[in-house]
Amino acid sequence: MKQMFITDLDHTFLRNDLTISKFTKQIWNQYANNSLLSVATARSYKKTVEFLHGLDLNLPMVLLDGALIVNEKSEIISTKLINRDLANAIIFESNKFDIHPFILAMKDSIFDEKFIYPKKRNFYQEELLKRYTEDDNTIEHSGIATEDKNLKLVYMAHKSVLSPLTEHLKSVFNDSLEFKLAPEAYLGCYFLTVLHPEADKAHGLKTISEYMSHNLSDITVFGDNLNDIGMFELAGTAVAVKNAQKEVKKVADIVLKHTNDEDAVAKYLKEIHEK
Repeated sequence: MKQMFITDLDHTFLRNDLTISKFTKQIWNQYANNSLLSVATARSYKKTVEFLHGLDLNLPMVLLDGALIVNEKSEIISTKLINRDLANAIIFESNKFDIHPFILAMKDSIFDEKFIYPKKRNFYQEELLKRYTEDDNTIEHSGIATEDKNLKLVYMAHKSVLSPLTEHLKSVFNDSLEFKLAPEAYLGCYFLTVLHPEADKAHGLKTISEYMSHNLSDITVFGDNLNDIGMFELAGTAVAVKNAQKEVKKVADIVLKHTNDEDAVAKYLKEIHEK
């Protein structure tokens, strides 16, 4: 049975400038001949496909932290959605803190995905939005979630701002939602992601293992941030890059001596292939 390798993107597989080196592409595509390879990321389908152009994927992708699972034929395997009423209720509660989210949503298919941004934005949101200026799927909202199929809501601010919001939302919605508060390394702030309670990388990993009829013990995963911990705890082998968060390194089976900027994942694949 072929080995399965699933990597996080940002600060694990992607370099800090959001590129993938020629060396990594070469090693990855060589491995795809005899192994099963894919990604588990917080990013959307559209952005993930852009970043991975030229790379061979032969496993489903875990997208938007697990809210969306898409196979290599661009067919949806699973969605974990937040409906319009619940999304609006979340926004109503966060408005009390004068904090407004980005909303990742879709209509009928992954090709109809929407990046919905708030009319009132803080510095970090403005900086992030600059990366989407050429995208045709961005929509401004003034406080109302505009879609029925909301995949996740994301807030960006200082930790001191988002921590009280996180606790408040947890007290209001309890187990009906998943809340992930983690560092945002690109901009130096924090982000709070609000998801369906089964929209995480751990559930995504389970979905892929069942879809491929593979045991979780046969899967190797790579990551760096707190949203990777769930899949680290399930996979047979959990590999943290050198620049990973301390909490992630604690649950990793292997901590690499290279960072994402030093092609850590590709060097690991090359090393085990040569043994």
